[in-house]
Amino acid sequence: MFEQKIFSRYPHPDSESLPSLSSTLFHDQKKKWGMLAEGVSGLESVLSKIINCGTFAVRLQFNPKRIISTGANVDPVSIKERKCFLCLDHLPQEQQGILYQEKFIVLCNPMPIFREHFTISHVEHIPQSIEENIINFLDLAKDFAASHAIFYNGPKCGASAPDHMHFQASPKNCIPVENEAVIVERRRLYKKLGDVSILLLIHTGRSILILESANKQDIEFAFLRLTGAMRKAMKTNEEPMLNALCSFTDGMWRIIVFPREKHRPDVYFKNGDEKILISPAAVDIGGLIITPIEKDFKTVDATAVVKIFEEVSVNADILNQILTSL
Repeated sequence: MFEQKIFSRYPHPDSESLPSLSSTLFHDQKKKWGMLAEGVSGLESVLSKIINCGTFAVRLQFNPKRIISTGANVDPVSIKERKCFLCLDHLPQEQQGILYQEKFIVLCNPMPIFREHFTISHVEHIPQSIEENIINFLDLAKDFAASHAIFYNGPKCGASAPDHMHFQASPKNCIPVENEAVIVERRRLYKKLGDVSILLLIHTGRSILILESANKQDIEFAFLRLTGAMRKAMKTNEEPMLNALCSFTDGMWRIIVFPREKHRPDVYFKNGDEKILISPAAVDIGGLIITPIEKDFKTVDATAVVKIFEEVSVNADILNQILTSL
């Protein structure tokens, strides 16, 4: 079963790059796997619009096929009762992937938000944990540097499979915060940890931290220092709630971190017309808000976006505690 699922391997014997292998995988899978072809085709009818929220803007995307992910039950009982859809034994018959460093498998996402949207799942069924896989996060960002950024959803704030370690890959600069992160006027240097710059991204309506460095060991250390500070400020022994986005450009890693207060806003649990089915994960909190319901696409406005971001993101007080602890 394992070998049947391997389309190719990385590192590749002919030194082919990971972006090239992944693109070949995508086109091959689109021909052979109907579910993926249907999902990609659905992107052509996706609607989007810009919502100006004053000091920042977001893009709202109406994507009906994301209903399964947005509405996923991720409570412990539901997780225990369902088959893990990321385990190799449970993948659809047609699905194959790229075995990455013998640890992860790069898979085409059949319910894509973007064209060439990949899920990168661990070959073993182990829990979602960024701290235990930070090196893999950095390696994937570097190996995908020419085409994709890598993002991570914490087990309690966006991961639809919190029981199975995975990342996702999105085409570079498709998530709005990637572009905001380089705007000089929005960047505030907080401090340096070794060769790592720790910055605040301001006027975005939510708490966002940025770590930048060309030194892999230093940025790994700084990230773990940050999660330790978050754990202290959030008063938890578990992985602190966060989403993260990592890219590698011009010899430098950039990790954008979104410290989280809660997974879903109160409006997600309302009834009738008051309900808004928005479940913010890395893409959404990054400024591309996905709604699978047409009513929400038509009615969500700047006021709703600001309220959702404020509710799910840590407040200024907690953010200051995190920074003070670094």
